[in-house]
Amino acid sequence: MCLFEQAHQAFLCQHIENRTGERKGRLIRGHQYAEKLVLQNIWWPLFGNFDHLHPEYEVYDWKRKSHFLDFAFITPFGRFGIECDGYQSHIKDMDRERFSYALNRDTFLTGLGWRMIHFSFDDVQQHPEICRTLLQLAIGPYSLRNNPIDKVTRVEKEILHLAWQLGRPIRPKDVSHAWGFDYRTSRKHLQSLTNKGLLSPSSKGQTMRYYEIQESALEQLL
Repeated sequence: MCLFEQAHQAFLCQHIENRTGERKGRLIRGHQYAEKLVLQNIWWPLFGNFDHLHPEYEVYDWKRKSHFLDFAFITPFGRFGIECDGYQSHIKDMDRERFSYALNRDTFLTGLGWRMIHFSFDDVQQHPEICRTLLQLAIGPYSLRNNPIDKVTRVEKEILHLAWQLGRPIRPKDVSHAWGFDYRTSRKHLQSLTNKGLLSPSSKGQTMRYYEIQESALEQLL
């Protein structure tokens, strides 16, 4: 906890020093208990640093109206907006116009290449393990970039999607049926995913092979 507190303080000081005007004021006013809890309960346990993360990051809507995201995770391979939504302020007290604007804003940012991620304050506080799992899924390319051994091909990623959707162990026959591969090619792809720790093989009978999808595969399903 002491290490987090020191890193968090340094993180804030760095961004405050690099800002002026309203951007600086918004950071000082906007980064409060809920935002710190996101870092403490979700981000820090996963990464142990705040690299590429920007608190209270300013974006603009289609009318050039300024809006601040709780956090922006900006990397060479993707931009992610992370929001912590409290029920009182984001749902219960939101009128129809503000509700429509929030949806349109996220769609607009998505069109500009952002991946928007929302967590409820209740989950951040009471169920952070769920938030961490979902965050890992949403920013899978980051983990992929930093773990080259886990890289999957386009075809392998599609096979993982199929394995997830089947709801049962996947077979070479399933891969062949979906993409027209011969049995040998299908089994080769499944074996490659097994070697990467994303599938686990199991035998049923003497000739049929089944492959169970592993939890680590979730990070590759983007």
